Amino acid sequence: MAEIVGGFAVSHTPTIAFAQDAGKQNDPVWKPIFDGFEPVKQWLADKKPDVIVYVYNDHMTSFWMKHYSHFAIGIGEEYAAADEGGGPRHIPPIKGDPDFAQHLAFGMVADDFDLSYWQGMGLDHGAFSPLSVLLPHSDEEGWPCKIVPLQCGVLELPIPKARRFWDFGRSLRRAIQNYPADIKVAIAGTGGLSHQVHGERCGFNNVEWDHEFMDRLANDPESLTRMPVGELVRLGGMEGAEIVMWMLMRGALAPKVKELHRSFFLPSMTSIASMVFEDAEPDPSPESKEEYASRIYWDVAPALELEGTYPFTITRSAKAWRINNFLHSIVEPAFRERFKNDFEALAAEYALTEEEKTMIRDLDWIGMIHYGVIFFNLEKLAPVVGLGNIDVYAAMKGMSVPDFQKTRNAAINYSVEAEPT
Repeated sequence: MAEIVGGFAVSHTPTIAFAQDAGKQNDPVWKPIFDGFEPVKQWLADKKPDVIVYVYNDHMTSFWMKHYSHFAIGIGEEYAAADEGGGPRHIPPIKGDPDFAQHLAFGMVADDFDLSYWQGMGLDHGAFSPLSVLLPHSDEEGWPCKIVPLQCGVLELPIPKARRFWDFGRSLRRAIQNYPADIKVAIAGTGGLSHQVHGERCGFNNVEWDHEFMDRLANDPESLTRMPVGELVRLGGMEGAEIVMWMLMRGALAPKVKELHRSFFLPSMTSIASMVFEDAEPDPSPESKEEYASRIYWDVAPALELEGTYPFTITRSAKAWRINNFLHSIVEPAFRERFKNDFEALAAEYALTEEEKTMIRDLDWIGMIHYGVIFFNLEKLAPVVGLGNIDVYAAMKGMSVPDFQKTRNAAINYSVEAEPT
């Protein structure tokens, strides 16, 4: 069974990454940042978590207004640094944990939290700014643990209530506790503290509120859940309201905690702070692992073992990410032309394996389904190679098209092609 080793909260301003990359560790102006983070760094080194559930918000980098959801869990096998305008930072990608992410997602959805799932996008300073200080990393060795990133949409109103973040943390705790693998898990809550980076109120800070918030987070966290988001904005600045993510982390711990560390520093625009907590009392799951698994899979269990049926689960999506991403790119006209005329070079750019390339070349429709390709990407491929949906259906059934048509009420064929020929 998974063990929650504790939680930590940390600011994620790009100031931290700048100081790290510029070698400011011993500069008197910047040194307090690193001094404040040192106990968190040591705690992580001592606890050696296998996975960090990393609660953060993206800053309109990978997540943009084309799609902006409240709770989006990362399901990918790895995450690289995002380009935020000046090029990506020179740090190695960090590994994800799709199996653990799937378990958490089933648990959260069973508790009525609506999630988005994502992969193939980079992590911006909301994640890597503090992580690059707190964890050792190198191109050769990578990172010492995996992460499951939870991106919270806190920049475009309306956002969930503070209470919703707390409740999410409580549900997250039960999901972690009932994960059957013996892994150690830490929960990170990031963002804040007080700051505002836009408008005439730009530069606002409230040190008194920052310390009150940290006191209440440690000793009376539920009192914070009764505060409207607008009040958090008034007290801590518009962008400082992202402290709801600290509350999510705190909700994933026991009601009573030991505060092992606290730091605070205000160098410029953002109050930079950190905290470390461990449970101070037992708070076990009220359900056994078996009871929990039965509950969270109840809604889908009949479909998971249905013969000839391959539900597009998170782990299948992560496993088949490369080929699904490749096939989905057929929606781009320039990609379609290259697909027809330069398949091998295009497949190499997408890092397709030989197995994946062979399935596409051979139009192995059922093989791709077994592998983890979602049907609606096959539906995009079919018209590009001159076929209709019925051709794909027949092939998946191992039948000729005429024989398959005999099982239908009308002998028709069709595709998603914009201008059928």
